[in-house]
Amino acid sequence: MERRVTKFGNSLGLTMTDALKQIGLEQGDTVSIVVNQSTGEIIIKKSTKVTLPVGISDDFMDTLTDVIGEYDQTLRGLKDR
Repeated sequence: MERRVTKFGNSLGLTMTDALKQIGLEQGDTVSIVVNQSTGEIIIKKSTKVTLPVGISDDFMDTLTDVIGEYDQTLRGLKDR
């Protein structure tokens, strides 16, 4: 499937309704987007809603997500030691 990048207001975007439907996405769903700059890949996954345990704040999870994103390769390397 090929699509042309177009301008939507001040943003760039593309339409891919059929592809989104194939992975079960509908309007209003939340997605996770991972960008791999070295390979030029963008991975879009449907997010699943998770209830945080008592005492774990949204801010903590946001920080944890940032740290994991920044140190992903390092953490993967540690796993294999």
